[in-house]
Amino acid sequence: PILYSYFRSSCSWRVRIALALKGISYDLVPVNLLKDGGQQFSAEFKAVNPMQQVPALKIDGIILSQSLAIIHYLEETRPNPRLLPQDPKKRAQVRMVADHVVSGIQPLQNLAVLKQMGEKKMEWAQKHITAGFQALEQILQHTAGCYCVGDEVSMADLCLVPQVFNAERYKVDMGPYPTITRINKALLELEAFKVSHPSRQPDTPAELQA
Repeated sequence: PILYSYFRSSCSWRVRIALALKGISYDLVPVNLLKDGGQQFSAEFKAVNPMQQVPALKIDGIILSQSLAIIHYLEETRPNPRLLPQDPKKRAQVRMVADHVVSGIQPLQNLAVLKQMGEKKMEWAQKHITAGFQALEQILQHTAGCYCVGDEVSMADLCLVPQVFNAERYKVDMGPYPTITRINKALLELEAFKVSHPSRQPDTPAELQA
């Protein structure tokens, strides 16, 4: 497999965690979202992903983009360890939490949107992450065990950790979100979350390396 990734992309990080959890080795092709006006806009990368976004994964003779589509494919073709619970209610809860982050929070504070916001980008990011986390904290109080849904690591957790990283980057006060904070801390102790962390990627700038 070949993963097109950017060290600080939360969407790429989700996929890196899934690959690490499932023990899938891969070659990494860095796509720098800031350099050269954004390497994702090159003709070469557009041929890989017409949406000109990371991540993209070449695997089993196909190219997939969109982090959850990639994770679902990995889940269906390499089911161990499982990232979706067998119980239909828990499975729905995992998808709900994942979608909450992937559709409801992250797109509002991604690079393309923040570029449009100019000087107000920090304020904008904080506002939308805060609104999302207020709801997510309430949801997790009903679904969480050790992790987002019960005591098994799931797709929901793969989405949570990169979003907390973004919240900290944009200086969101995490005080009001004890459940999110507790789960995030527990997940960051796990090896798959450590090795996939933005501070430990081949394309991480020297000053940001762990």
